[in-house]
Formats: sequence, C-alpha cells, structure tokens
Amino acid sequence: MNRKLAACCLVTVIALAACSQDPGKGAAPKVDNVAVVDGRALTRNTFNHYVKGVTGKPAEEATATQLDELLQNLIRAEVVAGDAERSGLAKQDETRAVMDMGRLTVMQQAAQQNYLKDRKPSEEELRAEYDLQVAGRSKLEYRASHILVPTEEAAKQVQARLKAGTAFAQVAREASVDSNSRERGGDLDWFSPERMTPEIAPVVTTLKNGETANSAIKTQFGWHIVRLTDTRDAVPPPFESVRDQVVQFVEGKKFKAYVDELVKKAKITKTP
Repeated sequence: MNRKLAACCLVTVIALAACSQDPGKGAAPKVDNVAVVDGRALTRNTFNHYVKGVTGKPAEEATATQLDELLQNLIRAEVVAGDAERSGLAKQDETRAVMDMGRLTVMQQAAQQNYLKDRKPSEEELRAEYDLQVAGRSKLEYRASHILVPTEEAAKQVQARLKAGTAFAQVAREASVDSNSRERGGDLDWFSPERMTPEIAPVVTTLKNGETANSAIKTQFGWHIVRLTDTRDAVPPPFESVRDQVVQFVEGKKFKAYVDELVKKAKITKTP
C-alpha cells in the first residue's frame, strides 16, 4: 500500500468525518454501512471511495486482506475524528480553515467534472487550440553552454580567463558548479526559449552563434556565463503526441469561462 497516499486519504476522511451530521439529529435514510463507530456510521460508499483512493482500483478488485486493513484504517480515522470533535479541535481556526479548503477543493473538482461531462471538446476545437499553441511557440531552438558559479567575484574570474583565451569548455569543466553540464564543457543541449530560465532567455536569444554574453547573468542558482553554440528551426510536436494536453487546455478554458460567468452573477462583498 502507498503509505503516503493512505495518510493523505486519512486526513481527508478525518476532515469529512468531523463535518458529518450526527446520526442522532433527524431521520436519515437507511444506508449500507461497513461499520458504526460510537454511533456514527461509515457508509460503504465512503469506504469504496477510500479504497479506490489508496489502491487505485475499485473495492471489488481489492483482496480480502487489503479490504480488512483499509477498513481498520478508516475506523481508526473515525475514532480520531470523533475524539477531535469532542476535544473542540474542529472549532479551532486552523482546523476550520483546512476543512473549509478541503470542501472548496472537492466541490470545485466535482463541479468541473459535472460541467465537462457533456461538453467534450470537438476535433475542430482541439485542432484550433493546437494551432494556437504552435503559433505561440518560438520558431527557433537554441543550443547553448554555460558556466555556473556561486558568486559575482567568481564570475569575473571566469570572464577574465575566457578573455585571456582559455577555451570555454575547459573553464566550464574546471569552474562550473553545475554537475549536470560541467563534464560536457557546459553544454546545455537544445531547448526553446520557453524552457529557459527567465533571466537567461532574453540574453541567449540576442546572441550570435559562437558568441559569449558580455555580462554574467544572476539567477536563483548563482551567476551564469552563457555562450550560444547554434540555432535551428523548431519543429512542433505532432498533434497526436500532445492530444491529451490539448484536451486539458480546451477543457480548462471551457470551465474557466463557466466560472467567470458564475462570478459575474454572484453577489460578492470584499472586506479589506
């Protein structure tokens, strides 16, 4: 069993259990329960969702040993949730905030699935989105090398060696702290501007082949001395290879438009 996922599921179960209605308050329809803990029912529906979240497969496909272990975990979660409620933890600001955020996340996901289930993107929509994404990509790919050093002073020393005629690859092997590119003489291979570190992209795209930037570039990783090796025409990925991502883009846009309309109609008061 994936322990990390199981722990996440247990946190969700505890939060939802703390929000659940006491079965003693009002008449409730008869449901199929897997257990009753201190008078509070754990429904088979909840258990089935828990099993699928932990194992990645329907409860019907889990082994008897798995089901027994998972049920025991769910019971333990309910015991903890009940004790937390009696201790007043559900009323604490931090706990309440986490439970509220859990509710918002679950309801938004449910709303998105419900809205999109009958609004599958058409082939025309997918092709149009693909063309839009391709049009927004850089028409060139760049191959560059860099020497990464931790301080500005170290960058000045590297630049002095390069001006004195020492080969870029040699200095990279001796001075760069980037273990991924150091043994390749600083070579970063081919990449598009969209994949570059934001501070480096505008510099690389203005260099000529074989040219080294005049100034070192500072990023969160340190100081970079960058050299452009070559450029080539960018070839967009075939439509079918990115079809799933395009579907996500289109569905995301549809749901965003739906939410935008809901927000326009909602009565909203912001408190500074």
